[in-house]
Amino acid sequence: MFTGIIQTIGNISRIESKDSDSHIIFKAEKNILDDMKIGDSISVNGVCLSITGKAESTFSVDVSNETMRLTTFSVLKVNNNVNLEKAMVLSDRISGHFVSGHIDGIGIVKEKKKVGRSISFLIEFPADLKKFVSKKGSISIDGVSLTINSIKDNNFDVNIIPHTLSETIMSEYKEDTKVNIEVDLIARYLDKLIENK
Repeated sequence: MFTGIIQTIGNISRIESKDSDSHIIFKAEKNILDDMKIGDSISVNGVCLSITGKAESTFSVDVSNETMRLTTFSVLKVNNNVNLEKAMVLSDRISGHFVSGHIDGIGIVKEKKKVGRSISFLIEFPADLKKFVSKKGSISIDGVSLTINSIKDNNFDVNIIPHTLSETIMSEYKEDTKVNIEVDLIARYLDKLIENK
């Protein structure tokens, strides 16, 4: 479980294909790995992965074919930057919202515009997620906890403040950038409860 507050930006140093899966090695900054060990969970662009190898400033993960297919990992390349967050501990302050690291779909940046000192992104999301997406509701984009400003059809917009832009990969987004989307966990569970009533 994560909070959607990115702790540092990492970088892909190597991608190796292993049968139908992939083995990826990342460089990490800010000593994020100091208290982590093999088997620990880490969020990479919002995807919950297990650390399979670790050195002083690098770590590796195994990514299944299913994860590659259902997330933006299928388009990531060596030298791409990624958002990193360690799994939360029970004593953590929850500054964002509960993020599971299980991606619900891939979104596409349709528009990027400056609004004051912030940047507004219009993001197209899969239509089948619409019942989980609400105005002023929470959503995770590449692991970043955000509040939805408005929705029209299967597009929503979010406003990104300068701090978030500087601490995440969102400053690199352009039109047609693909992003990992995770809907609000509570909305997903409420829908399941109602469905089973």
